[in-house]
Amino acid sequence: MKDLEKILELVRSVGWGATDRLRSYYHQTDNDNLQVQYRQNEPVTIADVNVNYYILENLQAALGKEDFAYISEETYEAEQAKQEWAWIIDPLDGTRDFIEKTGEYAIHIALVQETRPVLAVVAVPEAEKLYYAIKGGGTFVETRDGKNLPLQVSSRERIEDLTIVVSRSHRNERLNYLLQHLPCQNQKAVGSVGGKIAAIIEQQADIYISLSGKSAPKDWDIAAPELILTEAGGQFTHFDGTPLQYNTGDVNQWGGLLASNGQYHEVLCQEAETILAQF
Repeated sequence: MKDLEKILELVRSVGWGATDRLRSYYHQTDNDNLQVQYRQNEPVTIADVNVNYYILENLQAALGKEDFAYISEETYEAEQAKQEWAWIIDPLDGTRDFIEKTGEYAIHIALVQETRPVLAVVAVPEAEKLYYAIKGGGTFVETRDGKNLPLQVSSRERIEDLTIVVSRSHRNERLNYLLQHLPCQNQKAVGSVGGKIAAIIEQQADIYISLSGKSAPKDWDIAAPELILTEAGGQFTHFDGTPLQYNTGDVNQWGGLLASNGQYHEVLCQEAETILAQF
């Protein structure tokens, strides 16, 4: 396998290029130029499509197509062959926030070996920050001026002091019931999954919960955010403690998923299962 450090340099450069392209669309005054369409009730814009093309074109030009599969939200086909190494890409996570101009959208690029992420970049364009990690190497944030700082998740004394980062949309009755009955009641609303996990590694929040209903988050929503969280000292698992798996042939991440600063992770997972059993 080629040197992951060199590949990370490439992906960081691509992440900043994708950031510039998304911001140029985002700061247009007329949303009509975004050419919004809907697929399975989810919006897709010309920005999603063009930035997806930019990321794929640059990765494939540098790395080729023989050694890697490329699984992207905008180009995914269910029959895609599973390979040992796969890029999992979301060119615009938080499209609704992008359209509604909340600023809370992100770019996810992850490299998965077999079923687990080994390299990840999450860019948050409006903050002009790019988070990156290699398995076993820690998590860093890079700012536009080229500064790089290591990041570590929070440490809170009491479970009641933890803050849950939540969505403004993508809510259902089961999730609301669960949130109402957890021992921690502090909440912070943030748009994209990448933005939510960035809030945890920036110590602005401590927990994120995903609960699938009729649909589920996809590999490209979770893979890159997972690695930047776990390399900063956090945890991201199913409620039963099993690790998440990617590039399995099914891009859906079904069930209950919990991301945290790791401090009360097992307790919260058990609490979540107990509470949902009473729903």
